[in-house]
Amino acid sequence: MLLEQGIAPRIPSRRQGNKRIPYCKRLYKMRHRVENLLGKLSRTWHRLATRYDRYAPIFLSAAFLAATVISWL
Repeated sequence: MLLEQGIAPRIPSRRQGNKRIPYCKRLYKMRHRVENLLGKLSRTWHRLATRYDRYAPIFLSAAFLAATVISWL
């Protein structure tokens, strides 16, 4: 489905796999950091995961605040 839309997979193949899929290690590392941050946000900042704030600027400011606190620690 994604290949039909012109989106190429960027997930590294398994070590024991025969076919190696080329991927950018730098982009994969950044994606991993973002996914870890989102995981921390959903655990400790439940308000953001469920999006209690319906007004977009308030939600975005809460997300920035949470990301700042998490990256500070």
